[in-house]
Amino acid sequence: MNELSPVTAAPFPQDAQPWWRGAAIYQIYPRSFRDSNGDGIGDLPGITAGLDHVARLGVDAIWISPFFTSPMRDFGYDVADYCDVDPIFGRLADFEALVTRAHELGLRIIIDQVYSHTSDQHPWFTESRSSRDNPRADWYVWADAKPDGSPPSNWQSVFGGPAWTWDARRGQYYLHNFLAQQPQINGHNPEVQQAMLDVAQFWLDRGVDGFRIDALNFAMHDPALRDNPPAPANGRVRTRPFDFQQRLYNQSHPDIVLFIERLRVLHDRYPGTFSVAEVGGDDAEREMKLFTAGNGRLNSAYGFNFLYAERLTPALVADALEAWPEDGTTGWPSWAFENHDAPRAISRWCEPGQRDAFGRLKTLLLASLRGNIILYQGEELGLVQDDIPFELLQDPEAIANWPLTLSRDGVRTPLPWQAQDEHGGFTTASPWLPLSAQNLARAIDRQEADPASLLAFTRQALALRRAHPALRCGDCQVLRADEGCLVLRRRSGQQSIVAIFNLAATEVAWPAEVTLAGPVLAAANGATPGHLPAFGALLLEETAS
Repeated sequence: MNELSPVTAAPFPQDAQPWWRGAAIYQIYPRSFRDSNGDGIGDLPGITAGLDHVARLGVDAIWISPFFTSPMRDFGYDVADYCDVDPIFGRLADFEALVTRAHELGLRIIIDQVYSHTSDQHPWFTESRSSRDNPRADWYVWADAKPDGSPPSNWQSVFGGPAWTWDARRGQYYLHNFLAQQPQINGHNPEVQQAMLDVAQFWLDRGVDGFRIDALNFAMHDPALRDNPPAPANGRVRTRPFDFQQRLYNQSHPDIVLFIERLRVLHDRYPGTFSVAEVGGDDAEREMKLFTAGNGRLNSAYGFNFLYAERLTPALVADALEAWPEDGTTGWPSWAFENHDAPRAISRWCEPGQRDAFGRLKTLLLASLRGNIILYQGEELGLVQDDIPFELLQDPEAIANWPLTLSRDGVRTPLPWQAQDEHGGFTTASPWLPLSAQNLARAIDRQEADPASLLAFTRQALALRRAHPALRCGDCQVLRADEGCLVLRRRSGQQSIVAIFNLAATEVAWPAEVTLAGPVLAAANGATPGHLPAFGALLLEETAS
């Protein structure tokens, strides 16, 4: 690929397709993006100051992880006030300034919504736990103890231990699928649903362009509180009681789609807004399709196909893509190789000496997928997973399950802006998590000066995706997915692009399926027509014979 000029401020494009269809979205984890006030924690003004870097990548939108008022027991996913900014991140006026600047740069804003639980310090929960007959008594999931005093069901929490905690104020247990400090919202309650819709409207009125909805399939439970059955062994090490159950009744209630339809009605009052759900679990694919079916539910959903995969294989990619065909009925997928919870892909999928080459292959592959693509901050630099010692851990799940659960802190370390700065230009103080020497060496300023850097390659790959409708929103056919070679054909109108990837660390034979090769649009790691070296990748525009 040829070097491209940096992306500058641009108006939103007027496309025939919705802006989000095939969009490239950049995830920002606020605590770790950039610190503006020297307290060692990233904040909203820091995001605003760093938006030029994001705009130059050529993405369509940013997704900002929670910045709402919170005691930070789960770093913002325990919300104490949905409609305000936590002081460590700034003020509501800082968010409004961020939206203004992003829109000036042609970037849309997506923010998290957490509809399955709140903080135990939220005023709603304070009132709910105060008695059994207060106005919000039924806003959370409460249940009496069994006759022997044990919890109402056998449900287990994601972070370890029973999903029920006793509360002496009410003389009942309350449900929490995550931390005990994250009580479960009663999503079946119409008043609770309306309160969540009011929250969404609050942010839509402030100019946000969409929502990423956290853990949506946890939003409703089985009111009968039936016990979950045991899960058969799958050969993996079980580090939590949660892993021993089939989660049939503590989540994934069919009425979740009724709330989704109410949310879509609200979205339709704000044309051009976007909704994408995070959906995890053993039944994720079915639920993702359910949540996005037709024109009256969510725009998209993403699962965990790649986020925890130990290897990137042709079969893994083919299976993911073929589950979302262009058939007029199946919804629109989103894909992420990394996020704030999952280990860095480049640390999972290749050996240390292969990271530069593999980073280019991975980037071009992501840019070639049908669906929306999500890049996690630092992925454009090839950041690796950091090893955080126990005494510096912040992640409550890792602390509780040490040493068998890989810390999420290793993917949340600060974004390095300057290689020669002690704290990477992220902060002037001691950062909330340490920066490693290996990631400081991949800092933005160092890669800006190198036209052969992964940063430069990422910009080129995203520019290519944006310039070619076949890559952005065309249909996708898997032509080959064998041990090492993956071949995709992307088509839109009269344009056809074939994308060839060698996911192996050794050269593979040129695929016989590629016979109508035309101009080379992109190449990685020395690949040329007829030649696929280790981690080689090639995008060719097919021409009619």
